[in-house]
Amino acid sequence: MMHNGTPVTVLGLGLMGGALAEAFLRAGHPTTVWNRTPAKADGLVVRGAIRAPSPGAAIAASPLVVVCVSDYDAVADILDGPLDGRVVVNLTSGTPSRARELAAEVVRRGGGYLDGGVMAVPEAVGTADAVLAYSGPRALYDAHASSLGSLGTGLHLGDDPGLSATHEMATLVLMWSMLDGFLNGVAILGSAGVTATAYLPVAQTAIDMVAGWLPGYARQADDGVYPADDGTLDTHLTAMKQVIQESEALDVNSELPRLIRALAERAATAGHGGSGYVALVEQFRTR
Repeated sequence: MMHNGTPVTVLGLGLMGGALAEAFLRAGHPTTVWNRTPAKADGLVVRGAIRAPSPGAAIAASPLVVVCVSDYDAVADILDGPLDGRVVVNLTSGTPSRARELAAEVVRRGGGYLDGGVMAVPEAVGTADAVLAYSGPRALYDAHASSLGSLGTGLHLGDDPGLSATHEMATLVLMWSMLDGFLNGVAILGSAGVTATAYLPVAQTAIDMVAGWLPGYARQADDGVYPADDGTLDTHLTAMKQVIQESEALDVNSELPRLIRALAERAATAGHGGSGYVALVEQFRTR
């Protein structure tokens, strides 16, 4: 394999870490790898990767060090040693506070730090369909954007190293809510003998429709103004009550619509019964 890119190191060779290393190799980067279980590097070594005997040796091998392991405790353990001149790109999931703590520690030891998240399945890494979000000093990101571009489409979210983890948490809530809503709908339709596969075209149409509302909803949330362009919250409350009643009649779990209704009722009690649905954002902004 021809190697003509910036040398990189990948620490952690699970499903995602292995995909990151593969992408660097395909893009022509001399790639050093390390994993607690050395055998996980075997296939990568066959394809041209260099197996390091220790994390310290792996870090010393490259100016750009990408870490993707189980948690931030594991990251801190692996990065034990000097980091002079190294830029650490941590693609491990964690909290914003831990990202900031780790960034400060890396800088204290002479390195640079970018936190990041991979918004893709391992199979998509290395293609334009894989989106990777980074936070940390813009100058560091710009200096290594070309190399990181080997992994997919990059987004820089800001200089605060905690922003990537904050975005990841917000996106996970969005993802779980959407998936739970789909599965709740599957349960309701199942009582009528409708399969999840049969429901799919309607569900995808609804998801696309809601996605189209987001730009306008985002502006309303930012402005704090909630016009009832597509129905009042009181109208939604009536529909929520009907969903709960029917779920109970069908002996289908009603916890999710009950939670949604409780939030909407609080918003209405606060004076937003005649407002649009985005008024609910105020319920999420308070404990």
